[in-house]
Amino acid sequence: MAEATCTEGCCGALYVTIRRDGDQVIWGPWRNPDEDEVGLPEFRFDAQQYQAEVERATLDRSWEWPARTVARLLEEQLRQCTAWLERWECELGSVSAWLWEPSQINLFLFHPGRDAIKDGRPWLQFQMTLDVSGDDPAAQVAELVAELTAFDPRAAADVCGGSKEFARQLGYPWPPGRRP
Repeated sequence: MAEATCTEGCCGALYVTIRRDGDQVIWGPWRNPDEDEVGLPEFRFDAQQYQAEVERATLDRSWEWPARTVARLLEEQLRQCTAWLERWECELGSVSAWLWEPSQINLFLFHPGRDAIKDGRPWLQFQMTLDVSGDDPAAQVAELVAELTAFDPRAAADVCGGSKEFARQLGYPWPPGRRP
């Protein structure tokens, strides 16, 4: 259901198993890796009503603010054109917009990719902060895609994850003040 923007291991997460049982959708049991008990009951929903609500909610974008719309559309576009990232040995992590930063979005990349994490090889996470406006989100996305795909994204991004040793091995400076 939820994970901190950093990672589960840093600030926690909340998990639930969602399953169908006949004409019902059941949420439960709940789990938090940092707690023995979550204290939430099992929730049951009519399966047809649940499906209709999921479909309605999926299409509803009324809650988005301009930066969130730009982030969503940009992530969709960048996931379709991966060649530019592969050229630089990068993988898109996510594109986020946070309520407390309404005029910017954050793009996260992994170098050389998430597989390096699983394989125990050196890896880094990069963050790029991009300004957005209240202008047409689709036009902003077109401009951002053109700008981003024209160069090595690591050159304009800051190291924000990995380790000091991994940064050294991959030839990048570790940010001052960041814990190794």
